[in-house]
Amino acid sequence: MPAFEYQALDAAGRTRKGVLQGDTPKAVRQNLRDSGLVPLEVAEVRERAPRREFKDLFGRGVPAADLAILTRQWATLVRAGLPLDEALAALAEQSGEARARRMLVAVRSKLMEGRTLADSLGEFPESFPELYRAAVAAGEQSGKLDHVLERLAAFLEERRELGQKLLAALIYPALLSLVACGIIAGLLGYVVPQVVGVFEQLQQTLPWPTRVLLASSVIVRTAGPWLLLAAALAAVAFRLALVRPTFRSQWHLLLMRLPLLGSLLRAQDTARFARTLSIATAASVPLLEALRLGAATLALLPLREAIIAAAARVREGGGLARALAESGRFPPLLTRLVASGEKSGELEPMLDHAADLQERQVQGRLTAFVAILEPLLIVAMGGIVLFMVLAILLPIFEMNQILR
Repeated sequence: MPAFEYQALDAAGRTRKGVLQGDTPKAVRQNLRDSGLVPLEVAEVRERAPRREFKDLFGRGVPAADLAILTRQWATLVRAGLPLDEALAALAEQSGEARARRMLVAVRSKLMEGRTLADSLGEFPESFPELYRAAVAAGEQSGKLDHVLERLAAFLEERRELGQKLLAALIYPALLSLVACGIIAGLLGYVVPQVVGVFEQLQQTLPWPTRVLLASSVIVRTAGPWLLLAAALAAVAFRLALVRPTFRSQWHLLLMRLPLLGSLLRAQDTARFARTLSIATAASVPLLEALRLGAATLALLPLREAIIAAAARVREGGGLARALAESGRFPPLLTRLVASGEKSGELEPMLDHAADLQERQVQGRLTAFVAILEPLLIVAMGGIVLFMVLAILLPIFEMNQILR
């Protein structure tokens, strides 16, 4: 039976919301009336997908952190021998997030109608990515659903942990930059005009650093709000331009050429691809389908295009390692481990090993990137403050020379 979301009034006139199963909306309404509620709205539970043009701008579906926890709990219940419908019911009951609870009830309803679990999850594509559904389908067919769910849970947890490390490492430089910009804008807008403006009344030629400082102060005071508006519009325009594949591919190529940052992004995507391919291989997903799923998880378009080209070579009968090496986009370590896995018939553990190595490289390069970025920001801020101090002191020194 399908699941329906409802809004109803109780005897005290308070609004109640929830999810009920029923054959039709009419049956659900009657069930609510039998429970002493007055139904206001009844609608079948479906994922509310955002408009297409905004999908790359805003978050959607169940958050990755919640999905990782959900998958880990699900794997535990399935390994304990609970039937799928009972496991879903238990997960729905203990879920503290209303959206996840409604989704799980709906998935259970589809499952009870006779659909496969993968098809039931397919009703919520924004919450369950294609890799997730493909791995679950392969696990159902092979009878290794518990193993597949555990691998998926580990994959989601590792990805979340890596994302948290990236965020934690970049918070301090971002805050430092924001505070520095705020302080400099405040000095230029309020402090500098009051201090340096005195020298303009002397009707003498000011040193060039002082003139530059005064001009910057005038720009900040007169055009500051417009500059902020222009920056905000430029950021929005840039974000919208990234939706276009051609522009996004060129931007990603530029990022990949940057020192430190380019190698960091490349290693992160390589680790993600290797881990995805390992999970798909462990779930007995065909190699070409696994490559397509792996390409879909990559953030950098040039790497994604390289995977698509490699898949075409594999379809023609070529080896995976050679196809990846010919693209020139992936580190030699990955291609050598893949070649070793193909020869030994142990591609899955080799891909796992490659993913582990790449993730360690990501952490090492991230540490190096932050270690270089933080001093650079401090030196840059100190240089700007030093320039402002010199611009204020130079006219004072010249006045002393004149008085003497």
